[in-house]
Amino acid sequence: MAIASAALGTILEAAARGAFPPPDGAVTVVPQPGRRDAGVIAFTAHSVVFTDEDPAWVRATLAALDCDPLAATMNARFHTAFQDRTGRTTDTIDLLSAATARPGAPEPRLELRELDDPDHPRVTRAREYRDDVRVWTSAGGGVLVIGRGVAGRWETAVEVDEDARHRGLGRALANAARHLVPDGDVVWAQQAPGNARAVRAFQAAGYRPVGSEALFAAAG
Repeated sequence: MAIASAALGTILEAAARGAFPPPDGAVTVVPQPGRRDAGVIAFTAHSVVFTDEDPAWVRATLAALDCDPLAATMNARFHTAFQDRTGRTTDTIDLLSAATARPGAPEPRLELRELDDPDHPRVTRAREYRDDVRVWTSAGGGVLVIGRGVAGRWETAVEVDEDARHRGLGRALANAARHLVPDGDVVWAQQAPGNARAVRAFQAAGYRPVGSEALFAAAG
């Protein structure tokens, strides 16, 4: 399938397995996979903008920026223009990483306990960004979240209590997520680049950088 006509899910699936868009300096514009998710993913020398806005507007706005074309889709001025055009908001640019699922159960020492309270604050927040959300707590002082995010991909996030840090718990929880998605699938994670602890934890758990990502949330 040509990159110009590929759906976002197809592009992500290929990238997770090492087949990236060509590093040709181009920008691919594809439709949003759903109302909730719009944004930009920058791979090596190739960006993908997923939006229901007119592709001609995207390209004209990028062309008008006085900056390195390879960095234009992650330029703050483009993001501001995108927000003004769509009424959406964005918080940060994340490092996007991915890992393949692993067979078997998570480490028993984690003593994971799944929360079944739909009104729990962590569950409520996760459902703003993901579908089919599941949340586990660990006896060691951590939280693991898994759900369906952008284009239906499996996404995970972990939290570690301050007094439980520096013991490898973040890495163990990130690794546990690989055992809690269907075997053969891929699990994705986003880390703020400045959060070195999270970046190191996920990389130690086998997640590999894929690109950078900026998501734009719909108002309300």
